[in-house]
Amino acid sequence: MRAHQELVEEDVLGFLRARTSATVREIASALGLKHGGRRALGGLLDRLKYRHLIKEVRNGRYRLAGPKSQTGATVAKSNDKSGIDTAASDTSARPPKPAVRDPRLLEGRLVAHRDGYGFVVPESPRTDIEGDLFIPPDQLGDAMHGDRVIARIERRDTRRNQGPGVPARAEGRVVRVLGRAHPTVVGVFHYADRNNFVVPYESRLHHEIVIPSGEELTPVLVDKHKAQGLGSHSSRKVRLPELDGAVVNVEITRFPRPGVLAAGRVIEILGRPGEFGVDVEILIRKHHLPYRFPEEVLEQVHRAARPVGDAELEGRRDFRLLPIVTIDGETARDFDDAVYVERRPDGWHLQVHIADVAHYVERDSPLDREARLRGTSVYFPDRAVPMLPEELSNGICSLNPHEDRLVMSVLLNLDRHGEITDSEFTHGVIRSADRMTYTAVNQVIEGDPVANSRYAALADRFRDMRDLALILNERRTRRGSMDFDLPERVLTFDAEGQMTGIVRSERNIAHRLIEEFMLVANQAVAKYLEMRGMPSLHRVHEKPDPKKVLEFEELAHAFGYSLGVPDLSEKRIAVRHGRAPTPGRGGRQDRGSRDRPMIVTLPNSQNLQIRPQHYQRLTQKIAGKPEERILSYLMLRSLKRARYANEPLGHFALAFDQYTHFTSPIRRYADLIVHRVLKWALAHPDAPQGEVGPYTKGVLGVIALESSEAERRADAAERELIDWKTAQFMERHLGDEYEALIISVQKFGFFVELMEIFVEGLVPVNRLEEETGARCLYRERDHAIVCGRGGHTRIWKLGERVHVRADRIDPMRHRVEFALAT
Repeated sequence: MRAHQELVEEDVLGFLRARTSATVREIASALGLKHGGRRALGGLLDRLKYRHLIKEVRNGRYRLAGPKSQTGATVAKSNDKSGIDTAASDTSARPPKPAVRDPRLLEGRLVAHRDGYGFVVPESPRTDIEGDLFIPPDQLGDAMHGDRVIARIERRDTRRNQGPGVPARAEGRVVRVLGRAHPTVVGVFHYADRNNFVVPYESRLHHEIVIPSGEELTPVLVDKHKAQGLGSHSSRKVRLPELDGAVVNVEITRFPRPGVLAAGRVIEILGRPGEFGVDVEILIRKHHLPYRFPEEVLEQVHRAARPVGDAELEGRRDFRLLPIVTIDGETARDFDDAVYVERRPDGWHLQVHIADVAHYVERDSPLDREARLRGTSVYFPDRAVPMLPEELSNGICSLNPHEDRLVMSVLLNLDRHGEITDSEFTHGVIRSADRMTYTAVNQVIEGDPVANSRYAALADRFRDMRDLALILNERRTRRGSMDFDLPERVLTFDAEGQMTGIVRSERNIAHRLIEEFMLVANQAVAKYLEMRGMPSLHRVHEKPDPKKVLEFEELAHAFGYSLGVPDLSEKRIAVRHGRAPTPGRGGRQDRGSRDRPMIVTLPNSQNLQIRPQHYQRLTQKIAGKPEERILSYLMLRSLKRARYANEPLGHFALAFDQYTHFTSPIRRYADLIVHRVLKWALAHPDAPQGEVGPYTKGVLGVIALESSEAERRADAAERELIDWKTAQFMERHLGDEYEALIISVQKFGFFVELMEIFVEGLVPVNRLEEETGARCLYRERDHAIVCGRGGHTRIWKLGERVHVRADRIDPMRHRVEFALAT
């Protein structure tokens, strides 16, 4: 094993070449790994599996994916002391062509549904099936929600008259599990006569976890058990009150298979359901968020987190005499950006200073591997799970006021119209003049006399910042950039930490000016690296899918609006050699009639000339209108999700050709990577363009996938906790009545948003049927729910206001359900 627990791929691959297979424990023991090294091994094995260099076989064992000689040949290492990854080393990081060759097989992630069925989301786009592959409940095999699987397409939907070459919905079965998503499961422990068991909080895990006798006892409980004079033989008869009904974290020791439930052992007792703080602990473990820093990481941080000394200032531009400030929320604790604006006769000078996290986080160090594993910080209402230890994130990396801090600086000169005339990037040192909040800066700009008196030395600077931000916003608007100013839920708490309400987030001019400055800095860095030809990470947002655009257009028409996209309509295609029966009255087949031509309905063009300006113009039309909230929400649903990539694919929503994330390296690993690329570019001004830099495209492609997944995981955890807290709050208000707006209509009911408090919930279709005494159906053509028939119908559509009563809390989904109030 190499010194300092440095774990490299060749160590693992070399060990596996000499063996048929091995467990994680066997690999770690052979390589002499301890503590953090063993933890890093798990992430390394996942990356090797993703690149198909190794395979996970039964009982948690790993082996080489192919012939040993071939696998060894695919790993090339660079001995270049400069740290540059050469093109030869790129083969070890670039994902190879998929191993699945049978066209009926596909690899993907299983997304299970609470009702027992699931879908396999293909890792690579499939042109032969529409959407994801449906898996019936009895075809899931031993796969669990989130697992990476191979599935076989068993049949296609021929009822919808698809012709040859037209994607069709398909059904299949799972044939093999490639990787498990849930090594641990959090749930509620229950004693039983035969086998104890745990009910998972993840309702999409359909299996209870059996806990064999004795495996429910953590080391603490074992000691207590012994102190009471109870031997292991009596553990089946003893029911410990602190365990029965408790929230526990379980390590899976046997995954489910047909006819056999999963089994596990209790490794943590988190508390009782409903206890203060237990909900956060549940979600941290449910979403598998790394929440403890290994000892070797904390030791490295302690060595690095020293005050800035003279040696560290060498070669840096000194900005300490300028009135540079940070502007953040009232509760923020880590400050990774600071700004300075200067009005000049020919335009503007803008400085954006970002914490130089890369100076403290050495590449491939234990701290770097831990940051990559986490990918991003996760923020809950009363707690954060940071990407970096607090000694860095809130300490030496945070741009705290009146303290010297190392930064990477973006210096921009702009003309009167906000166009960049000159840009410079440099290593710097700043001393923040003040820690400002959005509220305080807004008060100064709005002319509050108290705020202007308190911040007299900075007040004119803030007004200059406002003016420049408005110019930059106008510049983006001219280019077609979209602005969806949708509010978010904000939970309010009293001094004891008890939740008191749910309000809409408010954005003022101070939020907007920081947003504009960060956008222009990110864009400037992206353009510079692209001009230098440096492989880097990009923040990309691709054009929307034509079918999604068409679906939104239909909904917008119901409100009297249109995106105005040319050729945005349906086209009906007659399939050659295809015939369909002619429907008779009531939709029944008319046996005496001839078959009619088979018709397929598709968007009029699969290459729509959709531009950001189409969305932008519509947002301007609906601004301030009652339907603004609903249509903005629907517009967002029609767009793709932004992600990270190793290619500059552009950002559709911002109307930028190049864009990256550079301004938040304390909380996003992707930004840290971009800092390293920029540092390398500044240190090598004469480097040739092309495949040269600190990272190759193959390595960046893997990091992009990891960072995108970490972002989705964090978003899901944050959103779910808000849902849980909302449900807990509304439980105290069951029976209360509210005015509400219908914001979404589905087959199973419609969702409403309350007018008085910022809460969303479902009015289920069964409650509508009870209210009307008639059967209710979903009408797809105008996305409405219709109850009754003839002259006794009631119809609910998007945008209608309704009077509702808080009826119940769905305990599995933690969702508020409403009924119509009379």
